[in-house]
Amino acid sequence: MVSTLKALVHTMRHEARGIVSVELRPASPDISFPPFTAGSHLDLHLADGMVRSYSLSNSQDDRQRYVVTVQDDRNSRGGSRYVHERLRVGSVVEFAPPRNHFALHEEAPRSVLVAGGIGVTPIYAMLQRLCSLGRPVALVYCARSQEEAAFCQEITAAAGPQVEVGMFFDDQLGVPPNLLELLAGRGADTHYYCCGPAGMLAAFEKACDSLGYPHAHVERFAPPADAPPATQGSGYVLELQRSGRSLTVPPGQTILDTLLANGIDVSYSCGQGICGACETSVLAGEVDHRDSILSPAEQSGGATMMICVSGCKSGRLVLDL
Repeated sequence: MVSTLKALVHTMRHEARGIVSVELRPASPDISFPPFTAGSHLDLHLADGMVRSYSLSNSQDDRQRYVVTVQDDRNSRGGSRYVHERLRVGSVVEFAPPRNHFALHEEAPRSVLVAGGIGVTPIYAMLQRLCSLGRPVALVYCARSQEEAAFCQEITAAAGPQVEVGMFFDDQLGVPPNLLELLAGRGADTHYYCCGPAGMLAAFEKACDSLGYPHAHVERFAPPADAPPATQGSGYVLELQRSGRSLTVPPGQTILDTLLANGIDVSYSCGQGICGACETSVLAGEVDHRDSILSPAEQSGGATMMICVSGCKSGRLVLDL
């Protein structure tokens, strides 16, 4: 189980309609916040064992301060509702150290950042980092309306000579922006990043593929519509190297289900293969990767897996647990 630290809710700020930012600081003088990089997530441990991942939206140059920005989601599984309705200044929350599966390639000659709605949270952190490095960057920011778009003023203020900003609001345009047109002509050596709803991510990936852009990176709120199911039709043996235990994962059950049912405490959050909280080292066996995080190269390498959705092809799997 990943160890946690305690943070104090120092400030809560209204950023846009239905969106609040939460500034966290160490809960005591003996706590030091681990450093993070743009694109990182933070796992917050909320009430009743609920763990939720939220992108850090502040600059990685900040020390001893984390800022997460949370939308009051109509389809909330409980996390965003808890943040909006119950979390208050002065509250103490636990968190696991930041992790990053949406890392910024700072050495790229150019970067294009595409944000949809609350997807601006990691994108804004990336923009701040690229601005601090003096790197050329273009931002495409889409939202239903300006009233529902966080950080508009901050983004405008950050725009220097090397920064191109385009903001597109549905209530003004009447239609979503054409990503193929907006991304065309920006170069195959540019790195492209997108975070937003599923429809935008699909349009972004299709546009990058059509334009022959090899450096396209996405951050998902939910698995893609064509993602395979988390459970498998056949069972397999699961060996836990460090604990010396051997378990059977039955058909229709995930590794995470099996571990929890046997009283084995492991880190997890989304249960959908999109946050990375349950990433576990693989010591032997062929993994059936079903996550939406690891790159094809990382999946082929087989060094780690997301135990909430991925399984086994070889009949036997050995994990570093």
